[in-house]
Amino acid sequence: MAEPEMRVLVADDHQLVRTGIRMILESQAINVIGEARDGAEAVELARELRPDVVLLDIEMPRLNGIEVTKLLVRESLRVVILTSFDSDDYVYATLRNGACGYVLKHSGPALLTEALHAAMAGDALVSPSITVRLLRRLTQRTAAGESVIAGQLTERETQVLRLLARGKTNDEIARTMFIAPSTVKTHVENVQRKLGARNRVELAARAWETGLVE
Repeated sequence: MAEPEMRVLVADDHQLVRTGIRMILESQAINVIGEARDGAEAVELARELRPDVVLLDIEMPRLNGIEVTKLLVRESLRVVILTSFDSDDYVYATLRNGACGYVLKHSGPALLTEALHAAMAGDALVSPSITVRLLRRLTQRTAAGESVIAGQLTERETQVLRLLARGKTNDEIARTMFIAPSTVKTHVENVQRKLGARNRVELAARAWETGLVE
């Protein structure tokens, strides 16, 4: 049986951009179920249509992408940011508020579709060009923070978190630790629950900013 199409809501204040995104996504069997011209309309349509993923620009009229992300994540909707703004402040704010990805518009169609599929899978993706800068910012941390996190996790869970924070996939973590990918998945789920994190990006952020990863 074929997998059902992913249902995506696109929010951008430029008609030409929305049209281009629709063409790209529909060529990849991703169903664009709605388009929003500003942040407030994005919230309204997301609540009405309940898409699998909401694809948001950052700077939009009425409500910006950060404000929209906060509102939609509270309602268990997945959000991926697609923007031309390569700003550490924007990246940090949206990911800390629960976005599942941050993709720059010049990154190309392949990375965009990969980010949407990652969001659907409960994972997250950030444009590689900003990852190093993001992690460098998150290294402003304290030893006390590391102790707090390590105190909540088992030794195995801590090891999984360190590898995850370095960008390893579940399969790569499994090979490194000589355990099954399903076991890694269970560890990741347990770490998310214990730390109250919404996705892998937030877990990685916690690991870096508390000093668990050097």
